Amino acid sequence: MSASSGENALREVEAKGLAAIEAARDAAAIEAARVKYVGRSGELREAMKLLRTAPAEERPALGKLANVVKEKLTAAIEARREALAPGGASAGGGVDVTRPGEHRASGHLHPLTQIEDELKHVFACLGFKVAEGPEVETERHNFSALNIPLEHPSRDAFDTFYVSDRVLLRSHTSTVQIRVMESGPPPVRVVMPGRVYRPDRVDATHHYCFHQIEGLAVDENICFADLKAVLNLAMRALFGKATRTRFRPSFFPFTEPSAEVDISCPFCGDGCGICKGSGWIEVLGAGMVDPAVFEAVGYDPERYTGFAFGMGLERLAMLRFGIDDIRLFLENDLRFLEQF
Repeated sequence: MSASSGENALREVEAKGLAAIEAARDAAAIEAARVKYVGRSGELREAMKLLRTAPAEERPALGKLANVVKEKLTAAIEARREALAPGGASAGGGVDVTRPGEHRASGHLHPLTQIEDELKHVFACLGFKVAEGPEVETERHNFSALNIPLEHPSRDAFDTFYVSDRVLLRSHTSTVQIRVMESGPPPVRVVMPGRVYRPDRVDATHHYCFHQIEGLAVDENICFADLKAVLNLAMRALFGKATRTRFRPSFFPFTEPSAEVDISCPFCGDGCGICKGSGWIEVLGAGMVDPAVFEAVGYDPERYTGFAFGMGLERLAMLRFGIDDIRLFLENDLRFLEQF
């Protein structure tokens, strides 16, 4: 048997088999075609037996061709079965074109992402760019460069997730402030959103993983009034034009002077259970950047001033949407998420 006659025999089986498979109109016809062409006693097996008479040097090529033909016929059989299955492209009555289309719900943004995007837009309108940094940080970026001393409680292993002696999961996005200032000279005007981690006991108002957005502005002649103006505009954009802000003296190692910032209660205005009758709700911390932080990053504290602020996205979202349990944000329960 010559190579050409062997190839012709295989090609003939291929052509006849594909035609029979395509002509099949039901499962029985497909099975009959399978048995006839690729079954144990089928035509392809008989054609392969004839290859034994071909010259030895031609048998490998003919053997490869026989495998290709078998794969084509097998694939064609499977495709035809799928096409004739209920709902398949060729199934009689499988698709009722008169039925209404099937509604597929479109996705939407997570409530935390909605708040983050809204704040990024507000601060972009005020000239702030967005900066991001790693979630696994060095002790220097998370503590030392932010004027947080060695004896500070937050540096204890009970208050921070340490990966090694000098490496940890960041406990605030202030680490990005340091990285931004180390990357270039003033002026600086950035906001820094991201996940942070603290070993808190999980309950309705605490979680070991939560989200922050912080801001930093550094230039010549920046003052506390600039900080108040920026935060007033941001809170009014988020909670409504009638929102008022209140600044109370506080202490943070990386700002001086420092303040806790409250907003007028968006639920009552003069006293309710949520604001505990005070008419105010604490939402963030802020202050003027401590000169020691400027010295740590190589800025001249005699020339430059700046302000920084930080707020928890979960807290803002809970106030904005009336959510009473922080755990709901990370449980991936569609019954909760689809409300927003």
